[in-house]
Amino acid sequence: MNLPDIILVTGTDTGVGKTITTAALAAALDRQGRSVAVYKPCQSGAAVGDSDAAEIVRLAGVVSAQTGVVLREPLAPVAAAAVDGTQLPRVAAHAEKIRDLAACHDHVLVEGAGGLLVKLDTHGGTLAELGALLAAAFVLVARPGLGTLNHTDLTLEALEARGLRTLGIVLGSWPADPDLVHIGNRHVLGSLGVPLLGAIPEHAAALSPATFRAEAGAWLNGLSA
Repeated sequence: MNLPDIILVTGTDTGVGKTITTAALAAALDRQGRSVAVYKPCQSGAAVGDSDAAEIVRLAGVVSAQTGVVLREPLAPVAAAAVDGTQLPRVAAHAEKIRDLAACHDHVLVEGAGGLLVKLDTHGGTLAELGALLAAAFVLVARPGLGTLNHTDLTLEALEARGLRTLGIVLGSWPADPDLVHIGNRHVLGSLGVPLLGAIPEHAAALSPATFRAEAGAWLNGLSA
């Protein structure tokens, strides 16, 4: 697959595996000899130790990682910024930082907050708007269990309605012992008209970084299709 310079990683919901998927993408690209930067526009939850950029660097290794704004409370960006008394940058400011990273890296991976339409600033800017400003492509991370088909269809519909390109879908936490619903959902998600790029094993973050980096490409075998 011919990958674009800028890839935005979004999810059907929060907690679906965006960070681990971003780390796996970074590791797979690094093993192909590509230089990779990661950018997180809004990181909330700093008070409880959340740092997606740090986790991606720990797992993926030699990547550049930056965060646009760090917020203390584990809330959506606008709500967390209100508690902190922090002014959120507009999405256009994030776009400029991402363009700067793209000028000196082969790929920039941008991890969103929550789902596609979560507000990143107080002017209504979302990851979808950021993608439009950058003419970037999206990877959509979904969960394999109940509810995923509706959430995935809704997100794909929102992307298509905005004229945004979807590279494919990744299952962000594939169980070691999948049951009928997981297997059935994987089959359906592979027939939606966009590629199923792969599945990240559940608990992949607990692997040693060396094992994670060695196996990431196999999890995302759809990238080479």
